Amino acid sequence: MNRTATRDELDLILSWAAAEGWNPGGEDAAAFHAADPEGFFVAERNGQPVAAISVVNHDARHAFLGLYLCLPQWRGQGIGFGLWQHALRHAGGRSIGLDGVAAQQANYARSGFVLTGATRRWEGALAALPDPRVREAVGTDLPVLLALDGHANGVKRDAFLRAWVAPCATRRTVVLEQDGIRGFATIRRCGQGCKIGPIIAPDAALALVLARAALAVLPADRAIIDVPEGNRDLTRALEAAGFANSFTTARMFRGEAPVTDPSLQAIATMELG
Repeated sequence: MNRTATRDELDLILSWAAAEGWNPGGEDAAAFHAADPEGFFVAERNGQPVAAISVVNHDARHAFLGLYLCLPQWRGQGIGFGLWQHALRHAGGRSIGLDGVAAQQANYARSGFVLTGATRRWEGALAALPDPRVREAVGTDLPVLLALDGHANGVKRDAFLRAWVAPCATRRTVVLEQDGIRGFATIRRCGQGCKIGPIIAPDAALALVLARAALAVLPADRAIIDVPEGNRDLTRALEAAGFANSFTTARMFRGEAPVTDPSLQAIATMELG
């Protein structure tokens, strides 16, 4: 049986993701679920979830697919693909994006997804460095952060971002102030290191300022940043800082891809975009 997942089952799904080496954040589930409570699905066998997927509707035109998982002992039986077809219907007429492993690119193409680029994961040690232009976000910053994120991504994803930038024990957001708020970055503690994203900033140099300042708020020996392949300036800066490309996904869309802005320095997550 294919059905909508419960909030508690999202914790289970993320534990599967951790077992696959996806390294989710410690408090991702609540923010993910807030984005679209009806957008997470499981396939049941013998009364237990054995596969999962998410198709989160961000706005009236855009959705994003992720968390496509099947327990090893249930693979090769068509369970995952059946759930895939069930979940895609949740998007209705929206365009759907995904960050998929290269090995599955041909399978996604058979469902109408078209390659538009790639997302590259960069990992390395980055020295924490507070900056007088950067401070922690406060509640009154939210309207500006929503506007910056929507412009950068070409997608209005207010429900997700409200939850994502709300401070909690393992996730914080910092903002860059130069004659008003010009950018922000969210950092979250994961099973290994801290992931920093999204990073919205006018240029790569200021993106690194935000990343270093974020690490001063939530320290980690290892920083992980997921960068669109077209962002060559930040890629070069991270390489110069000793970062290594540890993982690459195919960014694909079924339907019209949103138009992003150069201020999108790094994405929030490979699961929700």
